[in-house]
Amino acid sequence: MIMLSINAANERRTFPARIATRLLDLSLGLLALSLLWPVLLLITLAVALTSRGPVFFVQTRIGQHGIPFRMIKFRSMYADAEARRAELIHQSDREGLCLKIRKDPRITPIGRILRRWSLDELPQIFNVLKGDMSLVGPRPALPQEVAEYSENAHRRHLVLPGITGLWQVSGRAEIGFDQMIELDLEYVRDASVITDLAILLRTFTAVLTGRGAY
Repeated sequence: MIMLSINAANERRTFPARIATRLLDLSLGLLALSLLWPVLLLITLAVALTSRGPVFFVQTRIGQHGIPFRMIKFRSMYADAEARRAELIHQSDREGLCLKIRKDPRITPIGRILRRWSLDELPQIFNVLKGDMSLVGPRPALPQEVAEYSENAHRRHLVLPGITGLWQVSGRAEIGFDQMIELDLEYVRDASVITDLAILLRTFTAVLTGRGAY
């Protein structure tokens, strides 16, 4: 666990606001599942039939207050992707700690489609319902990435990580690491239900344009 020194007086979300956000996450999360279950079923079949390996990719990420949790996605890479991470780290097309390669050889053909439309992220609705994530918030990072964070960067962990957020609607992988941290801290300062709703609306445009999706 990564320990954070948190001054509750500095957190922008009051207890009623956090309850309102949780209710928003639960209501929209359950609505999404009820509407999208045929899509989830089709993706499950597509992943299972087109490459070897599990349908879901479950990975340890760092959540609110630096607490690790298990994040779930549809598998978009070949089964040996994690083993090949070290050999590809120097090929990252993105500045900073996060590995992002435009033509990552580890991504399966169906995985490219899922990533282009952010469909690989849909199982994270279950993380939201469980309470490990919110619909909106900073993207949860890998433990090895967080281990290299500056003290200021750890402030992004003051709120729950999200499926979408300011980084995603501002350009995703086209945004460098330092700018991503700035956007995350801006969200932490201004977090509210109204902010979350605005980001959710902007997410539809971001997915349709596909900017930075790789």
